[in-house]
Amino acid sequence: MKARKEIKADLGKELTKGFLRENPVLRLLLGMCPALAVSTTVTAALGMGTAASIVLLLSNIIISALRRIIPDRVRIPAYITVIAGLVTLVQMLVKAYVPAIDSALGIYLPLITVNCIILGRADGFANSHGVAASACDAIGMGIGFTAALTLIAALREIFGAGAFAGISLFGTPAAILILPPGGFFVCGCMIALANKLQGPRARKQENKCMSCMECEGGCAT
Repeated sequence: MKARKEIKADLGKELTKGFLRENPVLRLLLGMCPALAVSTTVTAALGMGTAASIVLLLSNIIISALRRIIPDRVRIPAYITVIAGLVTLVQMLVKAYVPAIDSALGIYLPLITVNCIILGRADGFANSHGVAASACDAIGMGIGFTAALTLIAALREIFGAGAFAGISLFGTPAAILILPPGGFFVCGCMIALANKLQGPRARKQENKCMSCMECEGGCAT
């Protein structure tokens, strides 16, 4: 079995990159299905973000710790098995302690198993970095994912339903914003804003290295 080279990383950069520079929703365009489907209320968005972040953190730590003993030829099935086990555990806890969140998320909670953010970070980062760096990467990506979902949901709920976290604020809302077209519109506006904040330098770097999978985790970014 070929030994995997561990890539050293700046823990501070790994922790903060997911906030905006490599935000999984607004910059990398990952996890768009839950971002559009559950972002109709702030409560559901926070629930999804928290559940996904817990699974992301635990899976990154476990996969990073076991990366030297998992054969390359079965690494993807192994990663999915680890992630599926963690999702099952999280789903059981959510059902037991916060059934309202479980009901709001529906099928999208177990579908965290195939969330491209989690599998992507496992194969593109935890597979070639130490436990500490992988944990920082997961925390930053989880915070960025949760923040993006919550912001999109807040805009849609306030202006689409005239409420915030289920609390009525005003009437005559723009109801289209809580429908699928409104979700695409709000998400698109947030993506455009994130790209504007990052500026042309970040877009140039993004075009230079479109996929960390192609350089086997060796990209300095």
